Amino acid sequence: MSKQIQDAYIVAATRTPIGRSHRGFFRNTRPDDLLVAAIQGALRQVPSLDPKAIEDAIIGCAMPEGEQGLNMARVAALLAGLPNSVGGITVNRFCASGLSAVQMAADRIRVGEADVMIAGGAESMSMVPMSGNKPSFNPAVFARDEDVGIAYGMGLTAEKVAQQWKVSREAQDQFALQSHLKAIKAQQAGEFTDEITPVDVIDRLPNLLTGEVDTKTRTVKLDEGPRGDTTLEALGKLKTVFASSKTPGGQATGLGSVTAGNSSQTSDGAGCLILASEKAVKQYDLKPLARFVSFASCGVPPEIMGIGPIEAIPRALKSAGLTLADMGWIELNEAFAAQALAVINTVGLNPEIVNPMGGAIALGHPLGATGAIRAATVVHALRRHNKKYGMVTMCVGTGQGAAGIFERV
Repeated sequence: MSKQIQDAYIVAATRTPIGRSHRGFFRNTRPDDLLVAAIQGALRQVPSLDPKAIEDAIIGCAMPEGEQGLNMARVAALLAGLPNSVGGITVNRFCASGLSAVQMAADRIRVGEADVMIAGGAESMSMVPMSGNKPSFNPAVFARDEDVGIAYGMGLTAEKVAQQWKVSREAQDQFALQSHLKAIKAQQAGEFTDEITPVDVIDRLPNLLTGEVDTKTRTVKLDEGPRGDTTLEALGKLKTVFASSKTPGGQATGLGSVTAGNSSQTSDGAGCLILASEKAVKQYDLKPLARFVSFASCGVPPEIMGIGPIEAIPRALKSAGLTLADMGWIELNEAFAAQALAVINTVGLNPEIVNPMGGAIALGHPLGATGAIRAATVVHALRRHNKKYGMVTMCVGTGQGAAGIFERV
């Protein structure tokens, strides 16, 4: 006998601040420790919830190896102080890993297999670089021209999108500038306060005078990426790094339009949501923040992976029985300004409701954590600004798109 589909509610949603990779404030902080902070922050939002009621933790990670290997979900759940009865599974859909984790947790509840679930994502691009420590493509990828795009670097796919969708360098730089300006404005207005769990960072430095190690603790409360000194002129001076060539004399010709300034920042961070059924909401006196409405994923040609949301957004809307006009807030991951503009222009998104507090170009993009982080942003933004529906959407490496819709309750 089939079970009736039930609603899955988000009852807690939080994230760590996002740090710049390699040189930022989380460069020496393990990703599982960031995840522990996010899980504990989410648990503090639901003090009446019995942790023993949590059935599983589903955590997204784009490069699940090294410090974020060994099933980080289970390890972090235990380190966060959850009972041994709480399971853990780490999932990978590259940049949509965190959003897919939320979808999977919601689906467990919607089909009646669970009443309380943890979902989230974590990534340290300081400790595990893009493509991992030992990338090894299947040789078959290079055997056929139609498969070579699987191995393309993300920047090259952005260049191809910029060319095919005719997105100019000027438009990309202007978009990047606005991302920083919106993020700085949101920080100054305290817009991120509700969604961020501050993280204590311990610095250890040798003291040459005493021969001992000095420790200093500092509390990180804000994202590190937004730059108030960014200007259109400064962005315009940056060299293209993914598509360029040289003259016989060795001079760069300046081909291409994608730069470090109009691309997302490599970053470190984590996010966590707690989802519950209506039964659990009543049993533990929980206050729903939002309802998980729908999710869609799809594949697109790998060499233009940035257009993934163009295909995923209509599918998520159709599944929800909604239209773009119903959306009040959209978090479109800014992997690159080129692909974000291609998506906005092709789908017909209202720029006023896309990334109102800035996007990944300013805030950062810790790969597998981003979906959970931006879900936390949407959940709190809908309540703060009295909007009914919000969406999180992103492109995905190797040619995919994903979109998830949330409803304020």
